[in-house]
Amino acid sequence: MTSKGPKPMAIDQAQPQPADAAPVRHGHGGWVLGMLCCVYVLNFLDRQLVSILAKPIQDSLHITDSQLGYVTGFYFALFYCFIAIPIGWLADRSNRVKILSLACALWSGATVACGLAGSYGQLAAARMAVGIGEAGGVPPSYAIISDSFPRERRGTAMGIFNLGPPIGSALGVAFGASLAAAYDWRVPFYVVGTIGVLTALVVYFFVPEPVRGRFDQGPGADAAPEPSFAQAIVGFFNNKILAVAALASGAANFITYGLANFATLFLMREKGMTLDEVAIWYALAVGLGMGTGIFVSGKLIDRYAVRSKAAYATIPAWSLLLALPFFLGFVAADRWELALPLLFVPLFLNSFFLPATVTFIQSEVAPGARVISGALLLLVMNLVGLGLGPTFVGMASDFFRPAYGEHSLRMAFYALAPMYLIAAFLFLWLARLIKRSSSADAASA
Repeated sequence: MTSKGPKPMAIDQAQPQPADAAPVRHGHGGWVLGMLCCVYVLNFLDRQLVSILAKPIQDSLHITDSQLGYVTGFYFALFYCFIAIPIGWLADRSNRVKILSLACALWSGATVACGLAGSYGQLAAARMAVGIGEAGGVPPSYAIISDSFPRERRGTAMGIFNLGPPIGSALGVAFGASLAAAYDWRVPFYVVGTIGVLTALVVYFFVPEPVRGRFDQGPGADAAPEPSFAQAIVGFFNNKILAVAALASGAANFITYGLANFATLFLMREKGMTLDEVAIWYALAVGLGMGTGIFVSGKLIDRYAVRSKAAYATIPAWSLLLALPFFLGFVAADRWELALPLLFVPLFLNSFFLPATVTFIQSEVAPGARVISGALLLLVMNLVGLGLGPTFVGMASDFFRPAYGEHSLRMAFYALAPMYLIAAFLFLWLARLIKRSSSADAASA
């Protein structure tokens, strides 16, 4: 799937490989995927701990909803998004596994620092450091998976890899809330950070670096020169289909992070849940809802995208439209026992876009541009979603507080609802662009 004209992200498939690059042997793909998923679990667990423990952190450090939105959203995303681009460019030209392991060690150490914070400023600085480390986590993983699995299995592989966020969120809720309830809100940061450093060592020494493009060789594959850093960025955004895919994913991520980063606080403040109840019931809802949703999405992509590439866009569009009424029901419910089952449906449907967009973009660009393409996707997706989503909800809650008091967060969630329609429209636009490009390619052929 390309737009008219030369493919902007094509590169020389015969480029030099890292000295320790090797084909992933049969049966080892599962080991590689499992370890990458484990790292992603820690990536997301570290990222979500502040949101999960928002209530005790607010009580301890005396921070407002707006400050919470900044520290879980904008401040984190500012470093996470922009540093991912040079890291992605470097990873396309070096050992992706070693970069991933070093990044994991960095963000895990910064997670420990979050637990040591004694003020809002110290917590914000530690979160920025977490963002710097996590910038080197996901883009290299996308490329490693794409070079470990053939095209017809990538949707499922990406779906399994993207179980990292729901598993990480569920474990964060379960163990984070349990440890905080039993000891102190700082303890989960110490425990999770230490586990992350140990995991980084396992990845560094035991995960193989795959050969770039081993499943993507074809006639004329080595005809295009390798792009420079600037050419790679310009080429991505000059491709209208890739740019719209990234923007649509950003709009969907705006919902995902706006909801996720305040859901625990909302359930405790307005629905009457305790930390112990959050650790059990909300953890189950997140783990089962998001986990099954992402896995089912990957399966649907593998099944329907071979018939029409537009499925990469239509499946996320319809999932968002179906989720909207259940989200509104969750916000309106007066008890957590009713709100949580309603929330389960958006948790299942909200993340359908993730395997679809990632698989689409990784399949559209040349093997040597996969890491930076993943980084550019995450730049848009997380700058819009992670950077603005929680910030918007937090600021909206403080804006509504004079008129609605303790129900201000409910009104902020209502203000979030129109983003479902905006994101669905962008994905339908993407589907139209894909169909038009497919028709043009068929006509030229």
